[in-house]
Amino acid sequence: MAFRDGSITTFLRLPLLLFCFLLPASFSDATIPSTLDGPFTPVTITLDTSLRGKAVDLPDTDPRVQRYVTGFQPEQISLALSSNYDSVWVSWITGEFQIGTNVTPLDPTTVDSIVQFGTLGDSLIHTAKGSSLVYNQLYPFEGLLNYTSGIIHHVRITGLKPSTAYYYRCGDPTHGMSKIHSFKTMPVSSPTSYPSRIAIVGDTGLTYNTTATISHLVQNSPDLVLLVGDMSYANLYLTNGTGSDCYSCNFSNTPIHETYQPRWDYWGRFMENLTSKVPLMVIEGNHELELQAGNKTFEAYSSRFALPNVESGSTSKFYYSFNAGGIHFVMLGAYIDFARSGAQYEWLKRDLAKFNRSVTPWLVVTWHPPWYSTYTAHYKEAECMKVAMEELLYSYRTDIVFNGHVHAYERSNRVYNYQLDPCGPVHIVIGDGGNREKMAIEHTDEPGKCPDPLSTPDAALGGQFCPSNSTTTGAFCWDHQPPYSALRESSFGHGILEMKNATWALWTWHRNQDTNSQVGDQIYIVRQPDLCPPHNVTT
Repeated sequence: MAFRDGSITTFLRLPLLLFCFLLPASFSDATIPSTLDGPFTPVTITLDTSLRGKAVDLPDTDPRVQRYVTGFQPEQISLALSSNYDSVWVSWITGEFQIGTNVTPLDPTTVDSIVQFGTLGDSLIHTAKGSSLVYNQLYPFEGLLNYTSGIIHHVRITGLKPSTAYYYRCGDPTHGMSKIHSFKTMPVSSPTSYPSRIAIVGDTGLTYNTTATISHLVQNSPDLVLLVGDMSYANLYLTNGTGSDCYSCNFSNTPIHETYQPRWDYWGRFMENLTSKVPLMVIEGNHELELQAGNKTFEAYSSRFALPNVESGSTSKFYYSFNAGGIHFVMLGAYIDFARSGAQYEWLKRDLAKFNRSVTPWLVVTWHPPWYSTYTAHYKEAECMKVAMEELLYSYRTDIVFNGHVHAYERSNRVYNYQLDPCGPVHIVIGDGGNREKMAIEHTDEPGKCPDPLSTPDAALGGQFCPSNSTTTGAFCWDHQPPYSALRESSFGHGILEMKNATWALWTWHRNQDTNSQVGDQIYIVRQPDLCPPHNVTT
């Protein structure tokens, strides 16, 4: 365990001999704690202000965000998983975006959406065709600029074999195909097969900190990447390209919350070196809302990403599920109706009812705003979602929850309804991808830092206040780090999840300032199905 001096006094509450016995010999390391040793005494790593990083956005002159193709050749190529290993989505953009007072959308029917693929790089014998679209970001106010995208293509290639390397190129032969890329399919779903490494990251933006995060992530060679919301941060800009760390602080007089949509194209270009090789699974965050004319929202998110919502029985890209080997991932939407009477909750009940632990032993759930965070930023903002959904997720014995939104790192002890619970999931806040809003550094248990309860609801989450008893005294905040908070630290970074077998998983958090051999946090997360069988679900 790589905590710095004085961080922790004791991790191992089991005798060392017993710990080694419980840990499978193929990956035993008695220096790494496991959740079997918990709950752990809460720890806060003191903020090192010299490691705040460079939370400055890459300019449009940076070569990493400039357009490198001409005409209708493909760019911003990205992969996403379907619901199982046998199909993968390939997405890309052709043609140039336009921004100005008068823009004319491109015609998607003028360029075909074709992927040629095969298991040999010099023999792409299979062809798949898909669909294409453009989207607009329009503002009916004088002086504001409108945007129309390039042509966005989505193609689902099917009939794939598990754990197999495939080569592909995409485009339209009339206008030009991409160079040949490759990817590896997920393993078959079973208790004995898993992706080697899954990278988890959130709230990336496109700053120099972001480039450090993604560079470190790539060096860890993940098979899959989960991004738990807030990607381009295009909504920290006016339509003329003027940006700010705080939109409401500097642009409070604008008639609508503006965005600068080219930041999405810059983000897609920067990410292509990763996303053209490794599937990227995303879920919406608050920065994807992007209100425009006609009260339309989430147009960039809904248009740019191909996601397996249809394959997983969902009618919305805001929530969906998929399998990756022996893991069932559920991606939930916090910025769409989450009430028990709503479509998302009904879909979640159906999805969990079909979930089979004998095929996919692990249940991992993600959404953007956390339910368990002790930072002042966004404290209890998603409490109404928690009230609506936590019991159902607990009933099915969710193993791990990943969130973003709070720009820091925090790992919980196993928890349910604010109480330590050996059958509750481990909640991990990983919203420290590097965006320009900088890090969250204040905690609600510090003197004078507890927010007014009525100030915590977020209009984007429904704007309601849902009271809850989260402390032993009935106060809105604790006066010390709560027992459910195992570790918190304000640093930028990313995480790597490695399933070792049907009951043991290794979680590692890497900080941007560390070398590859160092870790900021590391723990084995251990399932105990005999202790924690699923409950009967009546809600």
